[in-house]
Amino acid sequence: MFRYTIRRLNLFVITLIILTMVGFSILRLDPSSPFASISFFNGWTQYVEQIVQLNFGMTKHGTPIIEELVAVFPATLELCFFAFTFALLIGIPLGTLAGMRQGKMVDNIISFVSMSGYSAPIFWVALLMIMFFSLNLEILPVSGRYNLLYEIDHVTGFAIIDAMLSNKPHKALALESVLEHLILPCLVLALGPTTQVIRLMRASVTEVMAANYIRVARIKGLSKYEIIMEHVLRNALPPIVPKFGVQLSSMFTFAIITESIFNWPGIGRWLIDALANQDYASIQAGVIVVASVVLTANILSDLVGTMANPLVRKEWYANR
Repeated sequence: MFRYTIRRLNLFVITLIILTMVGFSILRLDPSSPFASISFFNGWTQYVEQIVQLNFGMTKHGTPIIEELVAVFPATLELCFFAFTFALLIGIPLGTLAGMRQGKMVDNIISFVSMSGYSAPIFWVALLMIMFFSLNLEILPVSGRYNLLYEIDHVTGFAIIDAMLSNKPHKALALESVLEHLILPCLVLALGPTTQVIRLMRASVTEVMAANYIRVARIKGLSKYEIIMEHVLRNALPPIVPKFGVQLSSMFTFAIITESIFNWPGIGRWLIDALANQDYASIQAGVIVVASVVLTANILSDLVGTMANPLVRKEWYANR
């Protein structure tokens, strides 16, 4: 496991180095940048030194980029966290049910809904949900992170935590407003990953259900609940854990569209504003931060999946 971890960490470091070269190349597109007039290697080394110190430079408006990142990035993390949690809570049970009922009516319905959700454009789904829940039923807000009538101090950057820590009047109403504003963008952002988790879980459970130890468990007279908890989930989940990191990576891509539609003050909308203003310093900072988080999520999910599924390590050692 130690050698496998070192191998993954080496890949992580190499990818980060390539990523800094991409970010530096973006920064050199700005003629006013001090890095545009020096050689690539010397400028890149200076750039890496600044990145290590979390110095991403200044925006076109003269604001330190790190201050804006601290303000907008927690909003994206909060949205992605709840969306990904929702995807797992819905996708794993439905995928397990579809895999255990393969070929039955329940499996066909779940597979059809999953494929339909995967094929639907995310912006189209978002607009439909806004029209139905916000404009027609008027039960959920259209956009924003919380009602501007409530004052929530920026402490951690996570609106739910900041609302809980707030000493302002109407604290409970402010927290309720935060949760209401979170529902629609969370559901829209979770749509794609949920369908993928269902498909992955269904395929893994179908493979496990064909194993001999499941037949033995049935012969022993174990109940369906015991078979699911002690045999099916225990063997079906570990192989697909590394793929959860891929779904989390795609979620950051979908977050850019979601934040734009719901006016969510996250890094996705911030990057779109930077692109519109041709703020190359902000663009490279956003690319570096988002890509670093995505790489970290992939590496961690890979290591967790390897710890849960030792067969991955055995296959790697066998193929060395």
